[in-house]
Amino acid sequence: MTPIIAFGEALVDMLSSRLGAATDAQETFTPYAGGAPANVAVACARLGVPSQFLGMVGDDTFGHFIVRELNSHGVDTSGVVYTREARTALAFVSRDDVGERTFDFYRPPAADLLYRLEHLPHGVFENPAILHLCSNSLTDPEIADATLAMATIAKRAGCLVSVDANLRHNLWPGGEADASLVTQLLDGAELLKLSQEELDYLRADHPAESWLSERLAAGGKVILITDGPNDVVLKGVGIDQRITPPKVEAVDTTAGGDAFIGGLLAELSAHGINENWHNDADFLRRAVDTACHCGAHAVTRPGAYAALPTYRDIEAIRNT
Repeated sequence: MTPIIAFGEALVDMLSSRLGAATDAQETFTPYAGGAPANVAVACARLGVPSQFLGMVGDDTFGHFIVRELNSHGVDTSGVVYTREARTALAFVSRDDVGERTFDFYRPPAADLLYRLEHLPHGVFENPAILHLCSNSLTDPEIADATLAMATIAKRAGCLVSVDANLRHNLWPGGEADASLVTQLLDGAELLKLSQEELDYLRADHPAESWLSERLAAGGKVILITDGPNDVVLKGVGIDQRITPPKVEAVDTTAGGDAFIGGLLAELSAHGINENWHNDADFLRRAVDTACHCGAHAVTRPGAYAALPTYRDIEAIRNT
């Protein structure tokens, strides 16, 4: 199997006890370890893939909590750095009646933004691997430089780079993501994942098909466009398919997208990242179908790590 290396944000999701506007009980918040790339690392580990998380957390209660949780799910945390210069980030998560979330972030300053190239473990990209990144590591100039450089280093070393746009506008100065910078990160990747909403934001007034063609021309091999419970669009050179995810009743969508990309990367890890992986339409369709089942399982449970499926969980959904 090709190992997975996820880099970036690790935080604690403080999940509200309320669904929707209900006010019949006192609101409480339960801590869950989270952060999109950390979720992906756990998703892959729970599917039996060698998985490592790179990032920085505060040398505080929440930082040590995150690392313990990552370890308990089989993620290699030897590349996690502790700092006393900033605290571990928190996200207070509220849910509407169908489990869709809104976030209030306590970041910056936060520890994950202080990671630099000098913190990379020696030889981390010496062997073929899949490096997974998100745009949340672009919100500050110095962490953005480190993230973009890491993608370049990994790609030159023969690794496959995966990027999930995962836009969180309220993490950015001014409350809007820098579309140009996010697109720059996407153009350094071979596997791209966006939601339909993210696609519409990033393309602005450009036609969708034209914008997607530009990403493929820039070096992208496969683009996945999700749209909540609706069909997933799979695009590549000569590939344009739709895959229908299973219907489930969502409780908490916190880790749905991360479970999806984790399932896809796990399938790609088992398949191998030879130079023709992106031309195998049958494999890609099967992999996206598995990813859809992973996402469907995750949204039926609260929290992030605990909601991520094993292959046994995936089979249970297939058999319902």
